[in-house]
Amino acid sequence: MIQNSCQKMWEKCLEVIRDIVSEAAYNTWFIPIEPLSYENKKFTIQVPSQFFYEYLEEKYINVLRVTLHRVFGEGTSLNYRVMVDRSSGGTVDYPAEQASMAVSRPNGKEPAKSIGPFSQVAQRELDSQLNPKYNFDNFLEGASNKLVRTAGETVAQNPGKTTFNPLFVYGPSGVGKTHLCHAIGIRIRELHPEKRVLYVSSHLFRVQFIDAVRKNTTNDFLNFYQGIDVLILDDIQELIGLDKTQNTFFHIFNHLHQLGKQLVLTSDKAPVDLQGLEERLITRLKWGLTAEVNRPDLDLRKKILRNKIAYEGITVPDEVFEFIATNVTENVRDLEGILVSLMANALINNREIDLPLAKRVIGQAVRLEKKEISVQRIQEVVCDYFNLEQAQILTTSRKREIVQARQITMFLAKKYTNCSLARIGKIVGKKDHATVLHACKTVKDQIEINKKFRSSIEAIEGILR
Repeated sequence: MIQNSCQKMWEKCLEVIRDIVSEAAYNTWFIPIEPLSYENKKFTIQVPSQFFYEYLEEKYINVLRVTLHRVFGEGTSLNYRVMVDRSSGGTVDYPAEQASMAVSRPNGKEPAKSIGPFSQVAQRELDSQLNPKYNFDNFLEGASNKLVRTAGETVAQNPGKTTFNPLFVYGPSGVGKTHLCHAIGIRIRELHPEKRVLYVSSHLFRVQFIDAVRKNTTNDFLNFYQGIDVLILDDIQELIGLDKTQNTFFHIFNHLHQLGKQLVLTSDKAPVDLQGLEERLITRLKWGLTAEVNRPDLDLRKKILRNKIAYEGITVPDEVFEFIATNVTENVRDLEGILVSLMANALINNREIDLPLAKRVIGQAVRLEKKEISVQRIQEVVCDYFNLEQAQILTTSRKREIVQARQITMFLAKKYTNCSLARIGKIVGKKDHATVLHACKTVKDQIEINKKFRSSIEAIEGILR
């Protein structure tokens, strides 16, 4: 009877959680949880593994706190029972962090710490709001982010003393802008511990400002921000349409810049495209360096995956690795999320990570569309397979490995695209149609007589498809 009551309460919790998290996160991280008991305001749940427990604590502690408060009321604490040995059913209990304690807000207000960093206590001991997990050591470099990484390291060496002030970084969501912000702040604190560094999202900045206006503490708000040595403001596009907040930030910006303090800002658009920001603010955003960070290319995606796999200490088959790197293309966040979901599914279902599992997990998280196979894409995949720079097959080099890659590119371009032989030749090193014909015949002959060569072609075709 008690178990049934506990199960019903957990079902109410799931209804709340489902409205907060994505469908993929809900299915991966909350459906496998088993409610065990609710006694003395302590709610105990069972999770499949230590990894599962640690991930919930790191990523979803606030979701659990909100849910417990809504369903069980104030003062409820969470306890995990972690399955450590499936064969024997061995478990170990862990209390959740204090952050999961279900508490109500006094008088319906947010705690002062979350919206009032400009209090007197904060002025004496500033919490920079930096996450040490995001540093330059794990901010892997590729063609898409080389400029912003170099600029970030330069700023960190001499904050406020370079021409990169402000440093304005823009690009789509999930490409590493926030990671870069934290990396810059952490490096500055390492090299210049006397500097007052603050990372703040534009959303939080707005909330703080509104609260300061409501409490008539605007001067305290201004004094706090004007005392910062390095201000890192993330997602400035969220200030669009907020005239009073923009005006306040404009004055903070001017004050800090005139004193030689460093400003780092990010956005999803270039300054010129931020319609809704005051023109005078846009002008100031362009005073220093404006740098774009793009979606990661195939090479960078593979670097990120290798780094994450090594960090987690797991084994991923080559075909799964290639499938993830080829199909999860939009941003770094998706790459890391897919890998975590794969690990979770493998643990929960007690199975190896294989291609069918990868396809199912990726299909739930990103849209797998049939990619148009272009000559450029074939060229990219062939060069990556043979570990060559794409520029190499466009040269006149007669090195065996380069000639072979060039011929395979031409052969596959003829097979998978509607391009004419002349067009293929023009794209692949400015060759004539006769060269393309010769290449196709050479590759076809090798496929028939060379088993290893045929396997390589099949592997490349598998990646393309």
